[in-house]
Parts: sequence; C-alpha cells; structure tokens
Amino acid sequence: MPDELNVRTVFIAGPTASGKSAAALALAEALGGEIVNADALQVYADLDILSARPGPAERARAPHHLYGFIDGAERCSAGRWARQAARVIAQIAARGRFAVVVGGTGLYFRALEEGLSPIPEVPGDIRRKARARLEALGSAAFREEVVGRDPDAARIAPGDRQRLLRAWEVVEATGRPLTAFQAAPRAPLIPPPAARVVIEQEREALYAACEKRFDEMVRRGAIEEARRLLARGLDPELPVMKALGAAELMAHCAGRLSLDEAVVLAKRNTRRFAKRQLTWFRHQAAEWPRARDWREAIDHVRQTLGR
Repeated sequence: MPDELNVRTVFIAGPTASGKSAAALALAEALGGEIVNADALQVYADLDILSARPGPAERARAPHHLYGFIDGAERCSAGRWARQAARVIAQIAARGRFAVVVGGTGLYFRALEEGLSPIPEVPGDIRRKARARLEALGSAAFREEVVGRDPDAARIAPGDRQRLLRAWEVVEATGRPLTAFQAAPRAPLIPPPAARVVIEQEREALYAACEKRFDEMVRRGAIEEARRLLARGLDPELPVMKALGAAELMAHCAGRLSLDEAVVLAKRNTRRFAKRQLTWFRHQAAEWPRARDWREAIDHVRQTLGR
C-alpha cells in the first residue's frame, strides 16, 4: 500500500443521474486532481452513450481513468476493478495529485476501503454450467442444492439469482464454499480517503433527472450504440448485455419492442435502479456525509480538505 502521507483521495458516490460526474470534474479542476471511475457499467468500451461516460470535452478538462477499458465480452468483478483502481490511485499520488474516485457502484468503494476476499476467478465454462443447472432445476431446487453444498448460503434470499449462482460457481470451481473465502481476513487496498460524500437528491428530482438524461442519450445515438452491441452476438448473461437502457433498446432493435415501449421500460428500470442505489448507500454507507446536489458535494469536500 502506498505511504499514507502521499495519498490524497476523495470519494464521491451516489445514484445514477445525481450529478456525481459534474462534482468530480469541478473538484479535479479545483484541486489539481485526476478522476477515477467507480461505476460498474462505465468500465465497458461498448457502453459510451448508454453508461453516460464523460465525453471528450470533459476528458480534456482533467485526466480520467478506468473508463471504457474493458471489452464487453469480458466480466469486470469488484475485485478486478479494485486492484486496478488501487494501482491507478498510487500512480496519481506519486504525481502529487488528488485522486477523485467517483461512481455509483457501492461495492467498488467497499472493496477499496475494506479489501478483497481471496476468491479465485471462476472459469467461464463453470459459469455456463451454473446457469444451465439453474435452468434445469428451477429456482427453488437450485437454491436447495446451493445450501446443501454451502449451508451458510441459506442467508441468501430465494430470489437473489446472481448471489446463488455465484455461490454455486465458487464451490464447484474450488471445492470450498464461498462463505469460507468471505470469512478470510481482508486488508484495505488504499489508506482512508481524505474526504467522502454521497449525493442524495430528493427522490422525485432524481427520477426526473434520470428520465431527462435517457432522452438525451437517445438523441445522442443510444439506439445505434445498442444496435452495435446486439450485432456482436455476446452471451446475454454478460453484464454489458444487461445494462440499463441497452437491454431495452436492443429489444427494440431486434423487433421485440417499439421505440416508445423501449423508452418507457428503460426509464422505469432506471428509476428502480436509482432507488436501489439510494437504499444501498443508506444502509451500507450510513456514516458517509450527505449532499443534496453536486454543488453541495463540492462545498463539503472543499471544506473537509480546507481548500
């Protein structure tokens, strides 16, 4: 881990469309900093418009890292991102600059601050085998099988398909239950941040911002981006294929939805996702200071830093 005195890191988190990127850019300019992405969708090269990735004008104003650096045919886990982010933050610190880490993926921030469970990578053939097993058995019987191999997995909710699949994959690949890895000691990947804040807008204002931004995405070419993604013929279970807006617009491009239906569905799903993000931060990051909008977030960080 880099020397604590040489690391200056700021965390800005919050739900989609809350103004995080605007706050990060303004702070990077004010502090002489560099921006590090902590959004699980903005890592994928295929999702430029649909992930609301900063454009050329924003990137010209401050260095940006870990945006669009992974091909959509791959999976980016929190562990993979955190190890890469820790290296980037150390490099920024070596340049004597602030690292402004910004995103809406709470697990990414947690992985940096709390460290990682030593879970080996699961081969793709085992992930495919897990999905096939789930389809063959059905949800209830699959969960029973998972709990039979990893009794502590009983705490996983019956409807939590992704966590159940993950538990099955790990025990199949390693012969050890996922919970055994999760119980192992962990160490932070970076020293504590100098400042942190969650942007937590009033819910109706946030929902309106989500809808307005999606309309702007469509205007900027989101349909064409979805069509290019669909043409790749990727595994539908990959994260990139389930991105908000991408899935709905690909269904439109495939003729399964009208454009109006796709837009209505995408906006609804985006609102629901934003609500889940708000809930996660309220429960899992309750101790983080709050800001009502991006300007208030900037003020909080600058006051905390005395800058």
